[in-house]
Amino acid sequence: MRSDTKASYQERMLRVLLHIQNHLDEDISLDELAKVACFSSFHFHRVFRGMVGEPVAEYVRRLRLDQAATSLRHSRRSVTDLALSSGYDSLEAFTRAFRQQFGVSPSQYRNLMRLAGLEPETSRQLIKGANMQAEMDKSAVQKIEIAGHDPRRVAFVRHVGPYAGCAAAWEKLCAWAGQAGLLGPQAVFLGLCHDDPEITEADHIRYDACLAVGPEVGPAGEVGIQEIAGGDYVMALHQGPYERMINTYAWVCGQWLPEQNREMRNLPSVEVYLNDPGQTPAEDLLVEIYIPLES
Repeated sequence: MRSDTKASYQERMLRVLLHIQNHLDEDISLDELAKVACFSSFHFHRVFRGMVGEPVAEYVRRLRLDQAATSLRHSRRSVTDLALSSGYDSLEAFTRAFRQQFGVSPSQYRNLMRLAGLEPETSRQLIKGANMQAEMDKSAVQKIEIAGHDPRRVAFVRHVGPYAGCAAAWEKLCAWAGQAGLLGPQAVFLGLCHDDPEITEADHIRYDACLAVGPEVGPAGEVGIQEIAGGDYVMALHQGPYERMINTYAWVCGQWLPEQNREMRNLPSVEVYLNDPGQTPAEDLLVEIYIPLES
């Protein structure tokens, strides 16, 4: 265990929590928070989720609702004013989110708190901030290691949109590869993940369906050629449904890496698919997740 590195991660994340706490009434960007923490902006969200236990947007939303609850209890500010200051475009959206968190509407909450003389639960964000080692599900991780890797040349078809719709990109890539005689038992299929689905809107997520190729292979129409950077990577072998990889990413970035004396590079993560999802039960799917590290 690298206790000094772990302490550094904790100290940097505490700076972020304090920054959020002190700027709840302002627009807070991920790039801004990444700079406060001195983390790579590309991987900051995963570090935050792994250490704090929830996505940045959810954390900020919850704190703003807690702050609104305090104002409902102690001030005469209108519900509409609180909705706008909490970052909601409409009273309806604010009311829906507030009811989901507290079980009642904002107006009902104000009346109940005043009648009962109770304080709202505004301490939950402090509990979250103190619990820097939020437990994440790591049962899907079968192996984890850090190693150097050479650059890898790949042919790819880009998909833009929700991950659920990336099958079309794979179909195009495999159709081209089949005609080119590139499919077979030695074929290596990879995914290049440019965006985090917890940050980027689903319609704008960029994902490259890739096939490892040699220097003799060139681009053709929708099939492009690119090189995946070499260098050091942390590799985590994930077993289980693809949709649960988000937990593996969070555990690696926010729990395991703080124990190591390494920093993440501002480059996309790489997924290497070891078996066929069309012929393999979801619980037996194997994916090597590669997260790039600084030298």
